[in-house]
Amino acid sequence: MRGYVLLVASVAALGGLLFGYDTGVISGAILFITKDFGLATRLQAFTISVVLIGCMLGALTAGGIADRIGRRSTLFAAGIVFFAGAIVSALAPNEAVLLWGRFIVGLGIGFSSVVAPLYISEVAPADTRGALVSLYQFAITIGILAAYLVDFAFASAGQWRWMLGLAVVPSLVLIGGMIVMPESPRYLFKIGQGEKARSELQRVYDDAAASAREVESIEDSLRTKSAGLEAFRQPAMRYVLFIGITLAVLQQITGINTIIYYGPQIFQMAGFASASASILAQTIVGTVNCLMTLVAIFFVDRIGRKPLLYAGLAGMFLALSTLAYAFARPHLSGSLGTIALGSMMFYVGCFAFSFGPILWLLLSEIFPLPVRALGMSLSTLANWVGNFLVSQYFLAMIALLGRPATFSIYALLCIVTILFVRALVPETKQELLEQIRVRA
Repeated sequence: MRGYVLLVASVAALGGLLFGYDTGVISGAILFITKDFGLATRLQAFTISVVLIGCMLGALTAGGIADRIGRRSTLFAAGIVFFAGAIVSALAPNEAVLLWGRFIVGLGIGFSSVVAPLYISEVAPADTRGALVSLYQFAITIGILAAYLVDFAFASAGQWRWMLGLAVVPSLVLIGGMIVMPESPRYLFKIGQGEKARSELQRVYDDAAASAREVESIEDSLRTKSAGLEAFRQPAMRYVLFIGITLAVLQQITGINTIIYYGPQIFQMAGFASASASILAQTIVGTVNCLMTLVAIFFVDRIGRKPLLYAGLAGMFLALSTLAYAFARPHLSGSLGTIALGSMMFYVGCFAFSFGPILWLLLSEIFPLPVRALGMSLSTLANWVGNFLVSQYFLAMIALLGRPATFSIYALLCIVTILFVRALVPETKQELLEQIRVRA
């Protein structure tokens, strides 16, 4: 992997770090926001999930913006939005202003969740594309872990404003970094700047023959003039969009963000007595999430996308089934906290090397260049809708169905996902980006 490409991908991945930090930090902060503002259960859930409304709007518009002003400029704009949202959230005098601040943060997350993996995939060589796009997910896990550590550091004093406000630091780094980063060569081809695009591809590959093959495949893909929503009237394009949207929703409804958003509450249900203890347990889970993502970075271009998905989803099923069983057995109450911690560590570890990074990778690969940004935008929108529904109704499901049934439903959906991947999802390992074809 060339240092230049790694640098470009790493700066773009800062959007993922902010994504992770701003989604993870609320799990600890909400314990103290609830006390300061006297929030009822429903308002607690909305304080967590309002960011996802911003994510949905950001994801819906990000593809169109990235096609108009470029991938690099859209990521630069995302950094500015992240900065503004962190400031408003940290200084909020009441719950209403805090909700607006979290909504603004959500816009930034929505932008970055579409454009960062899109940008990285369009810059990366075929043989390291999986690792480089997985770097985006690794940055998300670093952001989540950093959020948990910050939550733990400020938990004893209940300083939730510092928890939310420290997001300004990576925001400024992203803004500064994107000023000097290059534009995606594929976007440059798309807007007719062929010479500049060829020069950029030569910097990426440092190999004239490899660069020429990439140029040929890009130019061939651009001969298809159908773009925008019109393109999705074609049966083949609708089929690709169906796969992208379904995968995006399945990633959420297999339960990952119940752990990310509500981990401390789950640990308290399992017997952890204090807020600090539950946040510390969540930090351990976040460490596993971060470290296990390295498995995807090292193996996704060697083993392939689908084998990692099968292994990860099977592990997620076992972890959720164990958690459901433990909550269903009163005689395990003395050891419930240990079982909950072990199950959640195993679940998150399996997600981290499979569905976490591979969703973003597949979404950046399966759509042809003329509709790639829009296809990713629509699929990511579906991801955030699923995220919103899970986060909004998790506590209600616990109250209505009970803990064992709730976690059993998530476990069953892991099996559904395995069957979907086996039947419909293509293996894209080592293929040139424009030569990937999804066949019905």
